[in-house]
Parts: sequence; C-alpha cells; structure tokens
Amino acid sequence: MSKNIKAVPTAEYNAVIAVANQYVEGLRAGSTEGVAKAFHQDAVMYGFTNGQLLGGPIKNLFDFVRKNGSAPDITTRLDVLAITPTTAVVRVDMEKDAIGADYNDYLTLIKIDGAWKVIAKVYHQFEG
Repeated sequence: MSKNIKAVPTAEYNAVIAVANQYVEGLRAGSTEGVAKAFHQDAVMYGFTNGQLLGGPIKNLFDFVRKNGSAPDITTRLDVLAITPTTAVVRVDMEKDAIGADYNDYLTLIKIDGAWKVIAKVYHQFEG
C-alpha cells in the first residue's frame, strides 16, 4: 500500500526560488559576487551566445557579468520544473539581460549541507 505523503515541503520550493533569485539579482546589479552566491564553486554552464557555444566552468558566467555590467531592465519569471528532497530544476524565463538579450536558463540545483546551490546552468539565447 502506498503512502500519501508530501515529499517536499513548500519551504524547499521557496528556498530553491530564493537561490535562483540571487542569481537574477546579481545579474541586475552586475555583481559577480552576487551571482556567485547562487552557484556551487564547481558549477558548469553550457549554451550558445550570439551563435557561439559557451561551455565549461561557471567562471565563464562571472567573466560575462564582469565584462557587460549591470542589467537594470532585466525581467524574469522563475518556475520550479522539478524538485526532490535533494535536487531541483528551475526555468528562468529572462528578458533584457546586460546585452539586451532574452534567454531561457535551466538551473540544476542540489542541496548540500542544508543549502541549495546551482551546479549546472544550460541556456538558450533568443535572437533579438
């Protein structure tokens, strides 16, 4: 007989969204330190920017933020696509980043020592 038990408390959804929001607010401010708070130190990212594959360590994202600065007009919608007690995937629907581009980011998070961190970012840049 299966048990009818809620596996993931609502507070965990809120905690995952808070981490994704740290990332967005770091982009808004143009703060590599702010963005970095959302990511595990060994995180990776992959996607195409202006038709060129950008992949590898999350340092590539920090370099992008450092180079392009703040995104004061950024708007986003954050959706938890999947969540378990220790993993989550968040879609970030994003408009008007620092270079005026629109994206869909897919952030994969893991809960380590009670804290959620992004371990992978896969993204799609839309044509302007």
